Amino acid sequence: MPFNSRTSFLASLLGLGFCISAQANNIDPEQINDGPYIQAADNNMQVRCVLQGNLVTQLYSKSDLPLTVSDCNYPAKLTSKPALEQKVLEYTTTEKIVAVSDFHGQYDLMHRLLVNNGIIDTASNWTFGKGHFVITGDIFDRGDKVTEILWFLHKLEQQAEEAGGKLHLLLGNHEVMVMNGDLRYLHPKYVEVQQILGETLDKLLTQKTILGAWLRSKPVLVKINNNLFAHGGFHPDLAREKMSLESINRIFKENLVKFELNKPRSEWGNYLHRTNGPIWYRGYFKDNGATSQEIDLLLKHFEVDHLIVGHTSQKQVLTKHQGRVIAIDSSIKRGAYGELLIIENNTKWRATLNGEKIKLD
Repeated sequence: MPFNSRTSFLASLLGLGFCISAQANNIDPEQINDGPYIQAADNNMQVRCVLQGNLVTQLYSKSDLPLTVSDCNYPAKLTSKPALEQKVLEYTTTEKIVAVSDFHGQYDLMHRLLVNNGIIDTASNWTFGKGHFVITGDIFDRGDKVTEILWFLHKLEQQAEEAGGKLHLLLGNHEVMVMNGDLRYLHPKYVEVQQILGETLDKLLTQKTILGAWLRSKPVLVKINNNLFAHGGFHPDLAREKMSLESINRIFKENLVKFELNKPRSEWGNYLHRTNGPIWYRGYFKDNGATSQEIDLLLKHFEVDHLIVGHTSQKQVLTKHQGRVIAIDSSIKRGAYGELLIIENNTKWRATLNGEKIKLD
């Protein structure tokens, strides 16, 4: 397939070669809608979006906050509150807990799953009361409605707080990849969006943007009651080295985006961002991975009974290692099916796409 002027420019911009350009040729730019991407500067907010393949720009004053920006494909509800680093990592609750992972741009499937299981109503509003809703990362890549999910969760987080509940969005490997400029897994739509806006996605989500600052505020783990959540998992070395949850999260976040650092990643920073770190680790699902004794070591060290993780795709929510590990990546990324994990009064259930509850063994 020959290069056209749009895709050849972008291939050069991204340095990703012919495969991305060929994918982009399958997308009609005039059918693309995306955004908003909002950058805050001084007292103003610049809003950029793509409507029917064209760049649309609007300027708002920060004095207008709070407001809903409806110029683009998906409304963005903005408040005057800055995105603050989420340092609280441990919660105790008697309320219901729901967890899910790896939406990967599949907005429509996600919406159906959440409506049918009572997390939101058909108008996309929070209906989960004082419950805790955990998403263990990977909103980005693969699917074509990443921006819609980000703004949806941005709003839902606010609604959860107002209702006395909590939405916990954790960082996954694809959030960190995109923020660091690793754009190998973008849907072709976003390849074209970058061309139209004249910037790569990581530059559209810097710390000076609303979504970029919001993402940078998110932790890489959370502990609720006797359950520890992360995208990939925890290598046994973290227990052997007596690393606390606070130190894991702090060091990971201090080394989050390479080009924003004043110095190279620290030794532990490198470790936590590589194969055995909390966004990449797959050792609970490999024959030569973590042993039963090592999982017990992790549970004892972090004072939990269950490790709950996404990242490694399954056909459904399921338990591993005699129920001590719960896998919640139910392959939503494929766009056909997905499930939630429900924890209620310490009983655990699979919640299917149609809202059926099946008790976990």
